Amino acid sequence: MSNRRRLSNLLITKRCFASQQHHHTSRFAKPTKKASSHEPTTTHKVTRKPWEELPFLTDLKETENPEEALSLFHHYQEMGFRHDYPSYSSLIYKLAKSRNFDAVDQVLRLIRHRNVRCRESLFMALIQHYGKAGSVDKAVDVFLKMSSFDCVRTIQSLNTLINVLVDNSELEKAKSFFDGAKEMRLRPNSVSFNILIKGFLEKCDWEAACKVFDEMLQMEVQPSVVTYNSLIGFLCRNDDLPKAKSLFEDMIQKRIRPNHVTFGLLMKGLCCKGEYNEAKKLMFDMEYRGCKPGLVNYGVLLSDLCKRGKIDEAKILLGEMKKRRIKPDVVIYNILVNHLCAEGRAPEAYRTLTEMQMKGCKPNAATYRMMVDGFCRIGDFDSGLNVLNAMLASRHSPTPATFVCMVAGLIKGGNLEHACFVLEVMGKKNLSFGSGDWQNLLCDLCIIKDGGACCEALSEVIST
Repeated sequence: MSNRRRLSNLLITKRCFASQQHHHTSRFAKPTKKASSHEPTTTHKVTRKPWEELPFLTDLKETENPEEALSLFHHYQEMGFRHDYPSYSSLIYKLAKSRNFDAVDQVLRLIRHRNVRCRESLFMALIQHYGKAGSVDKAVDVFLKMSSFDCVRTIQSLNTLINVLVDNSELEKAKSFFDGAKEMRLRPNSVSFNILIKGFLEKCDWEAACKVFDEMLQMEVQPSVVTYNSLIGFLCRNDDLPKAKSLFEDMIQKRIRPNHVTFGLLMKGLCCKGEYNEAKKLMFDMEYRGCKPGLVNYGVLLSDLCKRGKIDEAKILLGEMKKRRIKPDVVIYNILVNHLCAEGRAPEAYRTLTEMQMKGCKPNAATYRMMVDGFCRIGDFDSGLNVLNAMLASRHSPTPATFVCMVAGLIKGGNLEHACFVLEVMGKKNLSFGSGDWQNLLCDLCIIKDGGACCEALSEVIST
C-alpha cells in the first residue's frame, strides 16, 4: 500500500473525527432563530460506517508485516482516531495469525486499561492460535483471564480449550478442566464429551473412552452421530466389527440417524475383512435408512478394488457414480490415478487426469506428483516433463525425489537441455539432492558427450 494512499485515509479519518466533534459541540450552541412549529425539523444523525469501510481496518487488511500493523494502529491513534473493539480484535487476529504473541500481549494490556469489552470469540481464536503454536500454558492463561476483560465464559470457550489440550497431548489436563466445569457454572454438552472421547481413542484407551461415554449418558447428555462415529471407527480400525455393528444398532434404537460417514466406517471394516460384496450391499441399503450414499462411501469401495488390483472394476464403479449423478472429486480420481500409475499404466492414468479436468475437477499437488512419478516409472520422461510443466504452472511443486528421478531419466535419455531446466527449477526452489543422488548423476554425465552445461547446473544445485 502506498504512503500517499495511507496519508489520504488518515486525513479522511481526521476529518470524520473533527466533524463528529463539531457536531457534538454545536448541539449545545445557542440557536440564532427560533424554529417555527410549522417548519419541518431536521436532525443530523451521525451514522457510523461499517467496519469494513473504516480506513484503519482497510489499511490493516492490506498490511502484511505484523510490526507495521501495530505501528499503523498507534499512528491512527495519534491522528485522533478512537479505536474500539473492531480495531482491537482485527489487530489481535492479525498478530496472532503471524504468531507475534508479544505484540498480542501488548494490545491486550491496552484493552484492559481502556476497559474495552471483548467478545468471547476473540479469546476462543487466541486459544486456538496458541494451541497451534504449541503454547498450551498461554492458551490456559487466556482462558483463565477472560473474566478480567469483562467477558463471560461459556461452554464454547471451555470446549475450545479442552480441544487444544487434547490436540497437544495434554489429555489429563483436558480432563481436569472438563471435571472443573461445574465449579465454573458450566454444563458440558455433547461436544465436550466428544472431544474427550476422541482424545482417549487417539491414545488407544478404549476403556477410558467408554467411561466418558457412560458418564455422558448418566448426565443425560444426548450422544450425537459424531460420538458414535468415533467409537465405531475405532472398533473397525481395530478389527472388532461385531462390537461396531452392536453400537450401530444402539444408535438406531436411540433414534440417532447414522450419516454417510457412519456407513463408510462400517464399509471400510467389512472391506478390511475381505467382505467387499457385503460392504457394497450396505452402501445400497443406506438409502432405505434415509441416507444417500456419498463420495466417502464410493471412495471406500474404489480403494478396496484398486488395492486388490481390480482397477477395471473400479472404473466401472466410477461409471456407476456418474449414472447416479454423484460427481467424483479430486480424492476419488486420485485413488484411480495412483493405482494406475503403480501398475505401470501411466498413459491411462493421464487420460483419467484429462477427464477430471474436462469435468471441471482441478488436479491437486498429489495428482501431479503421482503422474510425474508414474511416467518416470515407465521411462517416459518427456511425458513426465510435460506434466511437470503443468504442475509448475498450477503453482504446485514436486518432491525432491521426483526431481532427482526426472533429471536422471532425462540425462540417460540424452535430453540435457531439459535436464538443465529441471535443475534450474530445483535451484530456484532451494531443493537439494540426497547424499548419493548427485554422485550417481555425475557418473551418468561422465559417459555422455557435451554434459558440461548440465554438470554446471548440477553443481549449482549441489552448492545450494
